[in-house]
Amino acid sequence: MKYIFSFLGVVIIVFGIFFFNKKEESQDFIRIHITANSDSEIDQNLKYLVKDAVVEYLIPFLSKAENEIQAKEIIISQIQNIEDIVGSALLSQGVNYGCKISLKNEEIPTRVYDSITLEKGLYETLSIELGEAQGDNWWCVVFPAVCFISSKNPENLVYISKIWEIINSVT
Repeated sequence: MKYIFSFLGVVIIVFGIFFFNKKEESQDFIRIHITANSDSEIDQNLKYLVKDAVVEYLIPFLSKAENEIQAKEIIISQIQNIEDIVGSALLSQGVNYGCKISLKNEEIPTRVYDSITLEKGLYETLSIELGEAQGDNWWCVVFPAVCFISSKNPENLVYISKIWEIINSVT
């Protein structure tokens, strides 16, 4: 009998730890996922060129979003412009294989971004598939904009400060 009470006590403690230490729900985040046409050096470089162009474009818009719903609405309203930016980036390098852009749910593995850990799960994702989308991919968090912190444009410092405020309020 003593062992049964001990076992039940351990089960209750483990359940309590699990229940009260729940990680942030994935619906609070929107990810960005860019898949290269292939694994060739050219296509992989194009993937990063597209990433830089899209990130620079989205910073001013998403810095105004105060929650995931607003961020999603902004992304949806900008899909055509994002597609134009991706197309221009590809054409600037003499590539014309096009892209497919959508907002969808995707299974994403556990990722660590500085002090933020996002567990494996289903996330709302801005998906950018370049050409045949058979190459290595790149992903990050578009809202709150963790991947925007490394922006090379000094004019985006104001936006990045706002983004850090949002990150700190979510985590």
